[in-house]
Amino acid sequence: MSAAYGALGRRSADRVLAVLPNRRTLATMARSPRRDLLAGLTVAIVALPLALGFGVASGAGAQAGLATAVVAGALAAVFGGSNLQVSGPTGAMTVVLVPIVHEYGASGVLTVGLLAGVLLILLALAGAGRYMAYVPAPVVEGFTVGIAGVIGLQQVPAALGVAPRGGENVVVSAAHAVADFSSGPHLASLAVAAGVALVMLVGGRLRPGVPFSLLAVVAATVVTGVAELDVATIGHLPAGLPMPSFGFFDAGAVPALATSALAVAALAALESLMSATAADAMTVSERHDGDRELFGQGVANLVAPLFGGVAATGAIARTAVNVRSGAASRLAALIHAVVLAAVVFAAAPLVSGIPLAALAGVLIATAVRMVEVGSLRALARAGRGEAAVLLLTAAATLAFDLVTAVIAGLVVAGVLALRQVARTAGLTKVALHEGLPPADHHREEQELLAEHMVAYRIDGPMFFAAAHSFLLELAEASNVKVVILRLSRVTAIDATGALVLGDVIGKLRRRHVTVLVSGVREEHLRTLDALDVLGELRADGQVFGTTPEAIAHARAQLHRTGILPVGTAEATENQGAPR
Repeated sequence: MSAAYGALGRRSADRVLAVLPNRRTLATMARSPRRDLLAGLTVAIVALPLALGFGVASGAGAQAGLATAVVAGALAAVFGGSNLQVSGPTGAMTVVLVPIVHEYGASGVLTVGLLAGVLLILLALAGAGRYMAYVPAPVVEGFTVGIAGVIGLQQVPAALGVAPRGGENVVVSAAHAVADFSSGPHLASLAVAAGVALVMLVGGRLRPGVPFSLLAVVAATVVTGVAELDVATIGHLPAGLPMPSFGFFDAGAVPALATSALAVAALAALESLMSATAADAMTVSERHDGDRELFGQGVANLVAPLFGGVAATGAIARTAVNVRSGAASRLAALIHAVVLAAVVFAAAPLVSGIPLAALAGVLIATAVRMVEVGSLRALARAGRGEAAVLLLTAAATLAFDLVTAVIAGLVVAGVLALRQVARTAGLTKVALHEGLPPADHHREEQELLAEHMVAYRIDGPMFFAAAHSFLLELAEASNVKVVILRLSRVTAIDATGALVLGDVIGKLRRRHVTVLVSGVREEHLRTLDALDVLGELRADGQVFGTTPEAIAHARAQLHRTGILPVGTAEATENQGAPR
C-alpha cells in the first residue's frame, strides 16, 4: 500500500513540475530584449484603455481592470505556456461578468474569479490542455476572423468620435455610431484613426522591424495636443493599486456562484487556448503548451482578485499586437505589465492625453493584419465544408459570443467529419473464397455453394452515422440458406452499430437463414457482448475466428440437410488463411 501511495505521489509531483516554468522556458526571455521592450511598450499603450474600459464595463470599476491587466498579465506571462500570449481583462469575459456583478456585486465577481482560478489549475493538472488539438483549423481560423471583426467594429465609435451605446452587439453599436456620425461629423477623430491605421499598415509592410504603432500613437498625441483638436482622450487615471486583501471573499455565496465560476473557467480556458493557437499561427516556430497555459491563467485568476482584479484570459487583441510588434519571448508580456504598473503609480498624467481615436486606429490596423488571406484561401480551396465551418464560426463570433461560436463551429465540423467517415463504410457482397486459397472441392459443389450461400464483407466503421445506411440491406438478402458476415475489416463499432447488426441477424434467423460471423476483432467483442448481439450465434457455434472455418461449417450443414449431394468432396479448409 505504501508503495502505491509513493508511486501516486511521484506521479502527482511530476504532473505539477510539468506545468511549472522551467529553466529552459525562462531562458527564452534573453532572446532579444530590445525587440521585447519595444513590443511590450506598444502592447501596454494598447492595453491601457482596454483595461480601463473592460473594468468599467464589468461593473467592478476602472481600477479593477487595471489591476487585472498588471497582476494577471505578469503572472500569466511567467507561468503560462505561450511565449507570445498577453493576458488581461477581455470583452468576452465582460459579458459573462456583468450579470454576476448585477446580482452579487463586486465581491461576487471577485469570488467567481478566485474560484475560476482554482478550476483552471485543476484542469491544467488533469492535462486538459491537450484537447485543444482536436479543434479543427477552420474553427480556429473562423474564430480569428470573427475576433478581428469584433475588434475592428468595437473601435468604430472612438474612430468616429461619437459616444458608444452600451449593452449592444458590436455590429449594432457600429451601425449606430455611423448614424450618429452622419448627423454630426467629427472629422478630427476620423483623421487621427485613419492616419494611425494607415501608418501602421503601410509602414509595417515596408519596414516590418520598426514599431510604427508606437510611433503613430506618439505622433497623434503630439499633433492633437499642439493643434488643440477636439478629440476625446483617455482622461484621468486612478492612481495606485489596492493592497492584497481577503475581505472580499464571500464564502456563503460559493454554492450559488459555482455555476458562474464554471462558465468563467470554461471561457478563460477556451479563449486563452484559442488565442495562444492564433498566436502560433501568426509565427513560424512558436508552439504553446496547453497545460502550462491553463496553469498560468489559473494562477493569474487566483491572485488577481487579491488585488481587486476581475477574471482574466489570454487576450487575442493584445496578443496580436504583441506578435505584430516583433515580440520574441514572454518578456514582452511581462514588460507590458510592468509599464502598466508604472503608469498606474507614476505616469498617469503623461498618457491621459492620448487620443482614443489613435488607439482605435491601432486596433483597427491590428484587426486587419490578424486576417491571414492566404490561410483563408487555402481552406476555401480545401472544400465547401471547411469554408462553411469557417464562415459560420466567424459569423457567430460577431453575432453572439466566443463560446457560442466555437461550439457551433465544432458541432458543424463534427457533423461534416462524421459524414465523411460514414462514407468510408460499406457493405460488399463478395465471392465465398475472395482473398482465400483456392477452393478444394468439386466444381459442381462450388456452384451449389454459391447458389445457397452468400458472403458479405463489412468495411470501415460500423457506428450510428453509417450503420443504417448499409446494414439493413442484409435483412433483404436473397433467398439463400446461409449468410456469412466477414467482420475483420470493421474498424470501429458503437452501440448503435451493434444494435442494428443484432437486429439484422435476428431478422435473418427468423426467416430460417443461418447466419455465420467470422473475423470479429478482439476490441469489438466488448461492445457486441455487452448488448448480447452474438449470444445466440455463439451458443449455436456460429461465430468463427476465420472465414474458412465458417465456410467449412456451412458446407457441413448443407450436406447434413441434403442440399449438397452426398459423396462430394469434404476437403478441410486451411485454418490459418486470411479472414
